[in-house]
Parts: sequence; C-alpha cells; structure tokens
Amino acid sequence: MFYAKRLKRSFDLLAAVLGLILLAPVLAAAALAVWISLGSPVLFRQQRPGLEGRLFTILKFRTMRDQGAMSAAVLSDARRVTRVGRLLRSTSIDELPELWNVIKGEMSIVGPRPLLPQYLPRYSPRQARRHEVRPGITGWAQVNGRNAASWQQKFELDVWYVDNISLMVDATILWRTVIPVVLRRGINHPTAESVPEFMGDPLSASPPRVEGQ
Repeated sequence: MFYAKRLKRSFDLLAAVLGLILLAPVLAAAALAVWISLGSPVLFRQQRPGLEGRLFTILKFRTMRDQGAMSAAVLSDARRVTRVGRLLRSTSIDELPELWNVIKGEMSIVGPRPLLPQYLPRYSPRQARRHEVRPGITGWAQVNGRNAASWQQKFELDVWYVDNISLMVDATILWRTVIPVVLRRGINHPTAESVPEFMGDPLSASPPRVEGQ
C-alpha cells in the first residue's frame, strides 16, 4: 500500500518535528514538574519491541517512584505513582517524549502500542502480527477503550489496524485520540492503577476452533 510504505513515514516525521516545536512549553513544564517531584532522571527509559519485534528504548516522562526508594510494604504501582505522575498519565503528557522515538524511526504517530519484551513469546501467531508495523503513540485500540479493554480485545483491534492501515484510518484515530485524553476516559484498567500483565492467551493452547463454532 502506497500510504503505508511511502507517505506514512513522511507524515510521522513532519508531525513529530512540529509536535516537539509546538509542545515545547508543555514538555518543559512537565520536565520541571517531574524533576521537582521525583528528581533526576526526568525520563523513563525501557526496552520495547518495535517493527518485526526489534527492541528499541522507549522514552516517557517518569510517573512513579523507584522501588528501591520505598519499603516493601508500598511497592504496588498504585502507591508508587506520584500526584504529578497521575496528572501526566491522565492527560497523556507522559507519552510526549515518544515523539523523539518517532523521529528516530522507531515508532509511528499511529500504530499498535509497544508492549513489554517478555510478551513476545506469549503471543499467538495472530497476535504477533501487531509487529508487522511500527508501534505508535496512539492507535486503534487506544481510541476503542484504551486500558479498559481486555488484552484479547486490544490485540484484535491491533490486527484490524494492520490489515486496514490507510490515511483515513490514521486521521480518524488522531481525531478520536483527542476525546478520551480531554475527557480522561479509559485511562486506567477498571481494577488496577496499571494494566495487568499479559500472561498469554489461554485459548491459544486449545485445539483449533472450527469456523462458526
């Protein structure tokens, strides 16, 4: 597809550069708030699988205290997230440093969210198709429930995006991204401060289902 192979990367570069320029005051304010609340470093760095499962270092603003700085009784994510961190998460400002990942070619503005490396061997062959495209800052799953959706629902939405990628789909996702961010809908999983770990699809170990079953 011409858009996916040619135009999408050009759009990503233009949008990321403009985003970093226009959002510079927001980035500076967020960096200062993180530094005051958590100290240095301001950025959170972690290995994530990208296109074809290749690892890269994702950048985000820090939102949680280090585990080593806290007692064993308060190591849950809910207790580690700071007040500033919750604000950054609820507005998605913590994701803005990923614009640099987009410029480097490791991410796209729109695509499946980059998850943890330990998930790679847990995917079914269908779920692993999410790595056929660059991961994105926002995606089809994020505008259809965000963290409130189940893992299986999110992976199906990711695969749908891979099969239907187009300029119109990307434009729709970007437009619909504004609504949950502004209204702060679906930021957290209904039962947890952070999304539960994906342990694999229990159905993947079952015999293949006959179509229509």
